[in-house]
Amino acid sequence: MSIINVMWAGGSPFASVHKVHHQILSRIESSMPVKTWFLQGSNAACQISMGQAREWHLSSARLKGRHVWRFFMPFMRRRFHQALLDSDARVVLLDGLGVARTLLPVLKNMPQIRVVVIFHGVTRLNDQSRKLLHGFPTSRLALVAVSRTLATALQDALGTPVTALRSAFDPAAFQSALLSRREARARLGLPVSDLRLFGAVGRLVDDKGFGCLLEAFAQSAEKLAGWRLIIVGEGPRREALQARIAQPDLLGKVLLTGHLDNVATLYKAFDWVVIPSLEEGLGLILQEAVMAGVPVVTSELAVFHEQLGDTGWYAPANDVDAWREVLIRASQGSVEAVSTAQYQALAPEEAWLNFSQTARQLISGRQ
Repeated sequence: MSIINVMWAGGSPFASVHKVHHQILSRIESSMPVKTWFLQGSNAACQISMGQAREWHLSSARLKGRHVWRFFMPFMRRRFHQALLDSDARVVLLDGLGVARTLLPVLKNMPQIRVVVIFHGVTRLNDQSRKLLHGFPTSRLALVAVSRTLATALQDALGTPVTALRSAFDPAAFQSALLSRREARARLGLPVSDLRLFGAVGRLVDDKGFGCLLEAFAQSAEKLAGWRLIIVGEGPRREALQARIAQPDLLGKVLLTGHLDNVATLYKAFDWVVIPSLEEGLGLILQEAVMAGVPVVTSELAVFHEQLGDTGWYAPANDVDAWREVLIRASQGSVEAVSTAQYQALAPEEAWLNFSQTARQLISGRQ
């Protein structure tokens, strides 16, 4: 018997999703082996070890049955069915709606298998998706979201229970891996000096709000003498962001590092972490920064309020003027006082215990 963990894709663009599944699977109190399937991409490109893995090397068009591939859907499903039988699967974790659309039609007729679908972000449900989820036997299906905010939104959209599993990390293990301020700045190629740093971490895509952040930083530069902005990440918006950074008002003030391995060890390099996202299912960067003792400024999203409450420093998403003002306030605020208050609000030790208990219940089927 085994547990099959099915991911849409491997590789650094999906690092946060891999982290969540890794944390869930680490809580299992079972002798059943865990096997991870990557429908696309490779295990070797992941930032964390996902253990024993199988790479299917399937295109998005094939997985979604687009164009000529719709004629090959029965063949692909037979392959999945046989692989599940060969693995003697008893529990299957599915990474979001895309993977659910691919695997649920196969799993529906395998009554020996329990299924957990994990939603990581805002999901746009159409009638076909609702029909798929509602048509699966409820006794064998658990729907899970990585925050209470996301769970409530999905439950309202589906009209069916969705379990909130607010993702969390073992704070002791996370903190033990952190580099010191000196080491982290050296890893970033920066001098250990009085230079003050805003740090941002994430995929270089529109939804992360880095375009707004750059404009706000440029407009506040006169009042932020001695401050620099570091953005760690890679993605399709890199060229446009790099072109903006090369303009005179930002030249020499912003560093775009690209992808860095083990970025979660580098937070102590920063004085503040800024998270200007337009939407998030959870926002693991917030948790990592706060556990590292670094205060955060975030977009005014419900999921961030869920985690930080009144201790959060917020600005409306994509509002350049508001972000300019909050950056200036942060540069003048007490880093230690804010970071302490945010750590207490996040309560990482309690969150980790709750996460561990709920994860075990989901895998075991005991609610």
